[in-house]
Amino acid sequence: MNHSKGTALITGASRGIGAVYADRLAKRGYDLIVVARGQAQLEALAARLANETGRSVTPLPIDLNDKTDLAKVETTLRDDQTITMLVNNAGIASVAPLLNADVEKMADMIALNVTALTRLTYAAAPAFVARGAGTIINIASIVGISPETLNGVYGATKAYVIALSHSLQHELADKGLRIQAVLPGATATDLWEIAGLPWQNLPASIVMSPEDMVDAALVGLEQGELVTIPSLHEGGDWMRFEAARRAISKQFGNSKPASRYRVGAHSLA
Repeated sequence: MNHSKGTALITGASRGIGAVYADRLAKRGYDLIVVARGQAQLEALAARLANETGRSVTPLPIDLNDKTDLAKVETTLRDDQTITMLVNNAGIASVAPLLNADVEKMADMIALNVTALTRLTYAAAPAFVARGAGTIINIASIVGISPETLNGVYGATKAYVIALSHSLQHELADKGLRIQAVLPGATATDLWEIAGLPWQNLPASIVMSPEDMVDAALVGLEQGELVTIPSLHEGGDWMRFEAARRAISKQFGNSKPASRYRVGAHSLA
C-alpha cells in the first residue's frame, strides 16, 4: 500500500462533486472520512473506494443541519490527528426568485451553506495550526461573485464562503495552512434538480461534468491558487478583478466623507 497523505474529511460526499473528490483523493493516497445524510449511498461509496484503492474509507452518516450530528463532525476534526484536509462541499442551492422563495428553506440553506461550513472550519483550522499543516477546500460558486444569476440568498451564502476563504488565507497562510476556494459554474449534479431546475434543462455548452470540475480544482490546488474558477478561461480577468478589489480596499480609510457628498458644505440650497 502506498504511504497515506493523511485523512481527508469530505462533506456532502455521497454524490456529485463530493463523491468525485472522494474518488480522486483516495486515488491520490488519502484515507477518507466521508460525511453525508444518505447512509446507503455513503456506505456503498465507502466500500467501493476502499476496495478499489486499498485506503481506509470511513462513512459518517450525518445531517449537518442537525446540531448534535454537526457537533460529532466538529469533534472528529478537532480530535483525529490523522486529518490533514477538510473539503467543505455540502451545500444546497435555490433558483427561486427571492420573493417567491420560502424563508424557512432559505434559513435551512444558510444553516448548511454558512453555519455548518463555519463551524467545521472553526473546528479544523486550530487543529491544523497546532499540527503545523493542513488544507481547507471550500466549495463556493460563481454566484458568490454573480448573485444576480440565481436566488439571491444562495448567492449571498456563497459570497460568504468566498469572503471567509480570503480572510482565512490572510490569517493562516504563514501557519502552514492551505486555503482554497473553488467556484464551480453550472455542474452536472442533482443539486440543480433539488433546487428546481434540472441541469439537463440548461444549455449543454455551459454545464461541466463534476469529474472535470474536480480534476481542474485539484490542479488549481497543486498550482497554489487561492481561488479556482474551472470554467473561467481567461484567468487574467480574475487576476485583474482581484487586484482591483485589493487596491480599492486600501482607499476605504478616511476621516472625511468624499467631496461628492458635500458633507460640511454649508449650502442653503
